[in-house]
Amino acid sequence: MPATDPSRRVLQSRHAAARRWHRPDADDLARALTEARLTDYITRTVAAAPPLTSDQRDRLALLLRPTSGAAA
Repeated sequence: MPATDPSRRVLQSRHAAARRWHRPDADDLARALTEARLTDYITRTVAAAPPLTSDQRDRLALLLRPTSGAAA
């Protein structure tokens, strides 16, 4: 899906240029772009879904928290 938000489009362009020119900030830009994409997706999904219970929100939030064996 193309980035329609101007700030996300700029981030996507900066990331592409950093990868192309092997800049040291490419990984940081990749993380920021991934965060922006996930934020957009989660926002759209939650808006389209029926209301969740507190337990359901807690279980979903656990997916975003690092576990003891995962890298942060």
